[in-house]
Amino acid sequence: MKAIRLMGKERIELQDIPVPEIDEGDMLIRVRAASICGTDVRMIRNGYRNVSEANPLTLGHEFAGYIAKTGTSVKGYSAGQRVAVAPNVGCGTCDLCVSGNTHLCTHYEAFGVTMDGGFAEYVRIPETAIRQGNVVILDEEISYCEAALLEPLSCVYNGQMLTGMHPGDDVLIIGLGPIGLMHIMVARLLGAGRIFVRDLSKKRTEKACKLFPEVIPTEDNVKAVLAEKGIRGVNLCIIAAPSPEAQAESLEYMNINGRVLFFGGLPAGSEKVPLNTNLIHYKQLRIQGCTRQSISEYRLCRKLVSGKQIPLNRILSDTYPPERYREAFEAAAAAKGLKHVFVFEE
Repeated sequence: MKAIRLMGKERIELQDIPVPEIDEGDMLIRVRAASICGTDVRMIRNGYRNVSEANPLTLGHEFAGYIAKTGTSVKGYSAGQRVAVAPNVGCGTCDLCVSGNTHLCTHYEAFGVTMDGGFAEYVRIPETAIRQGNVVILDEEISYCEAALLEPLSCVYNGQMLTGMHPGDDVLIIGLGPIGLMHIMVARLLGAGRIFVRDLSKKRTEKACKLFPEVIPTEDNVKAVLAEKGIRGVNLCIIAAPSPEAQAESLEYMNINGRVLFFGGLPAGSEKVPLNTNLIHYKQLRIQGCTRQSISEYRLCRKLVSGKQIPLNRILSDTYPPERYREAFEAAAAAKGLKHVFVFEE
């Protein structure tokens, strides 16, 4: 089978490798769509621990396809079913796992990160992942490409659940890449009042306003735009960009009792951010982080997309056969377009 593999820092190759063998408790998935994430780009750019030419890794943690084969002891699934896979697998026995937070397990594994992922024609799903519910059955209302985006969408949903989105909230979203656009979609669904947006790229701002005409661009003067609307600040600010400056300045745009979501990590060396703690104190602000998503959130997002509550198809930018992997990664790294997806034909 064809597989796109990380061989070390800035080394990726399309290889022909054996189709994985499965044990009685495993299943084999035929991948049909797998989307590129910023994590994939960073792993290529920086390398990843224990990954080398002697120990390569098949990338890809956002993928969907159908079940090609199940082990003899697998129950509840059958060959031919269309599925997507939540990528994070916990140990199953620690306190976090038994509370439903397998994605926060100290010893978690992840497809495309610590074990072979979805940038391949076939993926082996181990018994542990099946028993935890990571394999999610799809209906016909959701395409394989949309299903591949359930992973980042459910990360976004997790973040907004943690901040406590309230109907009527004035929201500011900083960063208008695919994640920022997903935050717009979820905020709309959860009843946000006015949604203000900001990005350093004029093209991305224009794209967001074209896709969602109701959003309000702020360009370089957020405070002035908020004042024009007669509000002291926003109730919720989501920083969906890897920018220390954006995190620091976000506190200035907040109303009393506001909530701030730092979505996503910062580059190594930039993670220490100076914050005006007087603003946190006197405005009674809450600052929230988030990471990954629970399986229940992943499954809920599947329902939202299938029910046409979340228009994920709007951010599907380009599709590629695996042979064009270099072009796809270069476009993703240069932030050209939105979500770039590998499509594995039959």
